[in-house]
Amino acid sequence: MRSQGEIEAAICDIVTRFQQEYMGRGPRRVHTHLVENKLFVHLDGVLTAAEQRLIESHHNGNSRAAELLKQLRGHLVLAGRQTLEAMVREATGAEPINVHHDISTVTGEEVIVVTLANPPACREAGRPVRSRQRR
Repeated sequence: MRSQGEIEAAICDIVTRFQQEYMGRGPRRVHTHLVENKLFVHLDGVLTAAEQRLIESHHNGNSRAAELLKQLRGHLVLAGRQTLEAMVREATGAEPINVHHDISTVTGEEVIVVTLANPPACREAGRPVRSRQRR
């Protein structure tokens, strides 16, 4: 059984891998917090060079750029949702029942919230996993 911190670290790795595979680029930083049956994932530095150029065009009069980027990212997360859910299921031992996503085109931050059917079973932090000894 994993500790809460180990589950959070595993989710950071999973989301980074997911971003690399589906978006073509991983985040600069990623933080995960497990609160009861919810995983809150905060990613920083996720915009690709092309997306950054698109946003720059927004500041130069292209008002649809931010909307288009948000739609594209939303569709990409939706397209990879089954893969993401399977990875989360494996890391937590809990069934994902919902995934929420948003991205800020101003700061380049992205958030993913995963609701699990049940809180994952966690051991207390700092307590080693004890193995059973045969008698």
